[in-house]
Amino acid sequence: MLKAMRCDLHIHTCLSPCAELDMYPRAIVRRALEKKLDIIGICDHNASENAVYVQRAAAGLPLAVLPGMEVASREEVHTLALFENIIRLRHFQELVYGHLEGENDEEVFGCQAIVNEYDEVEGFNGRLLIGATDLPLQEIIAGIHGEGGIAIAAHVDRESFSVIGQLGFIDPSFAFDALEFTPRTGLGKARQCNPDLARYPFISSSDAHFIGDIGRGWTEMLLAEASFREVRLALAGGKGRRING
Repeated sequence: MLKAMRCDLHIHTCLSPCAELDMYPRAIVRRALEKKLDIIGICDHNASENAVYVQRAAAGLPLAVLPGMEVASREEVHTLALFENIIRLRHFQELVYGHLEGENDEEVFGCQAIVNEYDEVEGFNGRLLIGATDLPLQEIIAGIHGEGGIAIAAHVDRESFSVIGQLGFIDPSFAFDALEFTPRTGLGKARQCNPDLARYPFISSSDAHFIGDIGRGWTEMLLAEASFREVRLALAGGKGRRING
């Protein structure tokens, strides 16, 4: 039996230097449940160490946590990468770290804390996560799909760090599984204003960097269960699964 589920697939943790330190795993899970979300995606900038801890913090609770990342290409285009499990994510992380240069300056860019499911600091990521990799966008999409992941063009209605903002268009060869719009646009307006992009599924997410923003944007999907495979089916419009609204 299919059920309408609320999905916010773009949430940062305190690992992202531009996120508040209150974005630790248990706080994220608690807020997601308060907002009645069924599925969330953890997508820190170019890093993924906190994803497993958010999953552990949600263990036994009615909340599915998809492990992922928001990765920046050589063109400074941001793409959401979501995976079925941590192993797949870690394989992709190796690719990203192999093409990410620079060291973080905490005083300039912010803290990059790795925090476990008990709110304990495990350490700090010293890489320049706010930067961009030297991977071209096509290779990033291919790398995501190579690990069986979902590639979503992030905040395409933003002037900066989006595929349209950076490149001016979306090349038909870009094999995105969906396009993400910010809550300020919403799905209805997005469809009205972008008929030329109708070949892609549209979603909306919060892109939360602050606790209060979690669930500010979300997408309703008709699913059989809260899982990565069901989200993939909904994006593809397969077996009756779909995006509502």
